[in-house]
Amino acid sequence: MNYKMIFNIIGRILLTEAALFALPLGVSLLYGERNTPLAFLIAAAAALLLGGIMVLLTRKGDRQAFAREGFIAVALAWILLSLIGALPFYISGEIKSFTDAVFETVSGFTTTGASILTDVEAMSHSLLFWRGFTHWIGGMGVLVLMMAIIPNSSKGSMHMLRAEMPGPIIGKLVPRARDTAMILYLIYLALTITEILFLLAGGMPLFDSVVHTLGTAGTGGFGIKADSLGGYSPYHQWVIAIFMLLFGVNFNLYYLILIRKVGAVLKSQELWFYGGFVLASTTAVTLNVLSVYENFGEALRHSAFQVASIITTTGYSTADFNLWPDLSKGILLLLMLIGGCAGSTAGGLKVSRIVLLFKIVKREIKRALHPRSVSKVRFEGHRVEETVLDSVSGYFAIYAFCLVLIFLLLSFEPFGLETNLSAAIACFNNVGPGFGGVGPLSSYAAYSPLSKWGLSFAMLLGRLEILPLIIALSPASWNKKYR
Repeated sequence: MNYKMIFNIIGRILLTEAALFALPLGVSLLYGERNTPLAFLIAAAAALLLGGIMVLLTRKGDRQAFAREGFIAVALAWILLSLIGALPFYISGEIKSFTDAVFETVSGFTTTGASILTDVEAMSHSLLFWRGFTHWIGGMGVLVLMMAIIPNSSKGSMHMLRAEMPGPIIGKLVPRARDTAMILYLIYLALTITEILFLLAGGMPLFDSVVHTLGTAGTGGFGIKADSLGGYSPYHQWVIAIFMLLFGVNFNLYYLILIRKVGAVLKSQELWFYGGFVLASTTAVTLNVLSVYENFGEALRHSAFQVASIITTTGYSTADFNLWPDLSKGILLLLMLIGGCAGSTAGGLKVSRIVLLFKIVKREIKRALHPRSVSKVRFEGHRVEETVLDSVSGYFAIYAFCLVLIFLLLSFEPFGLETNLSAAIACFNNVGPGFGGVGPLSSYAAYSPLSKWGLSFAMLLGRLEILPLIIALSPASWNKKYR
């Protein structure tokens, strides 16, 4: 176990967080706020002090990192990142409970968008910006950001990139992991700026445009209005719906477009399935909610928006889908589980895993009928290795087990099956709003402190795709003799 390498990485991430506090601090000074500047300065000082000590004490350590070190470093870094990131909410007094502040921050960094706030419009501009900014940071991953902007001579950076980037198969775009991280963030930044410009072109105020874009880019969904996006124009709703879908696409495909390999993009099975899910779901929901709205156009807009928001696990809303017919709510619940594409900022199981699971089931049925047959699973034009298929099957089993445990934890709460089950699914899949008492116009404020800590852990499990957090918290992983 390379302890020095682990704590060096964590220290660097905390130093990165300390630098990132400068942006919300600038917003607080711009708006002349009284309580928040000191809160951000204290949080930045805490990150700077702790991160600086870690880096100084480990600067001469071995730079070799293997998969175990990568998983542990990423998991512990996200925990510390969230605890320090909660300080501005708590120190400013705008969130009275530290448990609530941690829940809000974990929800932000994991791009979940579940909130304990009952009056979001009463919050200061700087903390509203910080909430949205945590989405943007967590969407692509803070370690990916650190790798992109800080020179790092460590060996094994790809292990850490795989630990933080979502999906069953993560590979380099270019030979060096740092260059891969830089390319991903440049694409991310370009899409972010583009969306801001489109929203500004439609007359949305600059602050609103920036915060909503940060929430869209990270597919998180923290807004600044009580009705989320319901009060904005149809133009703004369509723009955000389109960009939610764009951020739910595998970022590797954008790189292929940049290097003019459009043909490879059009052959992507995951992209076609992703588009198919969106199109089929939008059609079904639109037809199902026609009686709720005045005309077909309005029904289509709200249906398309909610389908885009839920499948990309963003969580924005233009309507209270709690009031929709059961068929539409059932479709949205399934989309919560599916999620976006691998290598995107979206949560959920991921479309690629769903496709591979269907292919695995199909192969097993064929084997049952023809025991001697040899069947290979192909995906994206290539044969899928058995190790990948085993990891997908294993991940699904662990995923289902964790989801059951989270739901059982909430079963002690007096909110009913619909509320507790959808809360478990929404937090574990990083969606945010659920149904019943945690619908799009409600919050998680009524849950007990124990449940809030449990749901915070569930959000981290979902964002890091379970294994890094389990490995980091397993005593066996810290054993030097462990193999």
